[in-house]
Parts: sequence; structure tokens; C-alpha cells
Amino acid sequence: MKKDSIAIDMDGVMADVEAHFLSWFNKEYLTSLTHEDLKGKSESKAFPVKGIIKKYANTPGFFESVPVMEGAVEAVKKLQQTYDVYVVSAAMEFPNSLIEKRNWLKKHFPFIDWRNIILCGSKHIINTDYMIDDHPKNLDPFKGETLLFEAFHNIKIKNHSRAKNWNDVLNYFDVNS
Repeated sequence: MKKDSIAIDMDGVMADVEAHFLSWFNKEYLTSLTHEDLKGKSESKAFPVKGIIKKYANTPGFFESVPVMEGAVEAVKKLQQTYDVYVVSAAMEFPNSLIEKRNWLKKHFPFIDWRNIILCGSKHIINTDYMIDDHPKNLDPFKGETLLFEAFHNIKIKNHSRAKNWNDVLNYFDVNS
């Protein structure tokens, strides 16, 4: 019997880019911005320096050094027991990220087969049964069931089921035992 499939976003879902952006910004500008300071703001308005997110995302080493989202490794392993899991990242915007993201996955999620990693330009072609993402722009056109992974920039979004963390994801898919 064919398993249902799940597309899981990397940045902001598996990889804690929010914490990484904060860490890099606070170090460079000697500030102490927190998650609460970003909450409810768009990515373009979250940091007081215009274009800083794109600057960091284009910096060699940024994506390879992102911390893993708490609970992600164990949760993805559990999901794989019941579902076909694919990692999907719209990585083409930052071409330097391609090899770094592949290396990051190999280091932190070595149990994910390379055939289940999709680095693309747009996620609108993804045709899995479910998609977990922190960006509504990826979930809105998706034809399957959607789960919005909470991030500072999507707090006000109400038109998708929501997961605040990986435990919520496991509960949503009823694989938390």
C-alpha cells in the first residue's frame, strides 16, 4: 500500500534560521534583539538594517551552520515510519545555499535519502499529500493539506492549520507515541 507523502520545508521548519539570523545580527551590530522583538513583523521589516537577511543568506557558511530546530530530527524519524517524507526548499534564490543545505541535511538528517531532497525555485509544483512550511506563499497554492509552522513573520496568518513546534506536528499527524 502506498504511503501518504509529506513535503517539509527546511528553513524555519527543520533549520532554525530565525535564531541564526538573530545570532548573526546581534553579533555584527552588538545588539540584543530577541524573538519577541521580531514577532508579527515581516521578514523585510524584522531587522532594523534593510537587506540584512538577504546579505546573511548570501554569505558563504550561513546555511551550513544553522542550528537544527528543536525536536526536528526525532520528529522526522517518526514521520518516516508512516509517511514518505520529502525535504523541499526553494533554494534557488540563494544558489550558494544548494551545497550547504545538502551538507547540512547530510550532517543532521543522514537518514533522509538524497532522492527525497528537492531543492527548487518554486514549490508550486510539489504534489505531496501534505506540506509543512512557515511561509503562506508556499502553502496557499498547494493542493494538499497544509500545516503552517509558526515563525515570527506568520503570527497573524489564520487560514492554515498551525504547528507551534515539532510536538504539534507529531500530534497533527497522530504519530506522537
